[in-house]
Amino acid sequence: MPTISLCMIVKNEEAVLERCLESIADLMDEIIIVDTGSTDRTKEIAARYTSKIYDYKWTNDFSAARNFSFSKATMEYIYTADADEILDEENHARFLRLKNFLLPEIEIVQMKYVTVSEFDTVLNAQKEYRPKLFKRLRTFTWIDPIHETVRLQPVIFDSDVEILHKPQSLHSKRDFSIFIKAFEHDGQFSPKIRTMYAKELLKTGDTKDFAAAKPIFRAIFDNDASDDARKEASCILAHIYRLEGNKNEFFKLTMKDMLTNPCAEICYELGMFFLAERDYEEAVLWFYNAAYETESILDIHTCGDLPLLGLVECYEFLLADEKAKIPSNTALVIQYEMQLDKYREASRDWRMPEEL
Repeated sequence: MPTISLCMIVKNEEAVLERCLESIADLMDEIIIVDTGSTDRTKEIAARYTSKIYDYKWTNDFSAARNFSFSKATMEYIYTADADEILDEENHARFLRLKNFLLPEIEIVQMKYVTVSEFDTVLNAQKEYRPKLFKRLRTFTWIDPIHETVRLQPVIFDSDVEILHKPQSLHSKRDFSIFIKAFEHDGQFSPKIRTMYAKELLKTGDTKDFAAAKPIFRAIFDNDASDDARKEASCILAHIYRLEGNKNEFFKLTMKDMLTNPCAEICYELGMFFLAERDYEEAVLWFYNAAYETESILDIHTCGDLPLLGLVECYEFLLADEKAKIPSNTALVIQYEMQLDKYREASRDWRMPEEL
């Protein structure tokens, strides 16, 4: 049976740390806790499970802290966990089974990260695979019977273990400053970081957050030639320009998106624009396109419950306006009532997909 080091970085996690460690501690052969500046009982709780607790001066760099924690590991494999994760009884058994039968050639094990319904996150599905278990020392192997070469790609196994994510609150506010400092330092983002920043902005950003992000995504839109980068930047900038009331820049961006493969985020922004203008029939067109004709690239809610709720609001206004007319158009009233019932039901029934 392989041995496993648990490596965690924590700060002020007294509310959730014990819950996490209780669910996984007996599966681990070594527990390493790296504390980045807790002022609560986090280290006291950690000490119940391990003596290997290290203080690490926070430098606004999660990778640096993770690397420090990995440097302390001594077992064959390293398991990474955040304090707001748990393994329930069924997945504890799956993890133990995985540990008992893990083949030595496997270098990375992926596990399903599960969004528990009552906790909101930036995930676009209830479950998605994430790498969680890593071989600490990698053995390089020659492959191919002729023109032999060293295998560079790791051997990855997709397990059936499901990790439940139960945060007390979103951490996106803390992370925004890290995104900004990283861009100021490097002048660019990796595709992964760019996408995560955009997702977290759309999920939790307020007016100040979007204002701080504006020059960054403007630079990405103007200077990054990749289609993905420009489309993601368009979604963020369209939202900003709509909130600013900058119609010229708003429509320049949204119309350019219509020339390519329209995304749900842009259609939803157009729906919100016309809703604010009280042009409900035009808003209906764009909310419908967001819900039924396009796909999201950042926030799955923009092709799901958000435009459906927009359609409900539009038909409530259209119905009220028509009923206020003397005489009202009975056929139109019936039509609006039917549409209103339809989208109310659709919005109530909408659920995030289980997996993407």
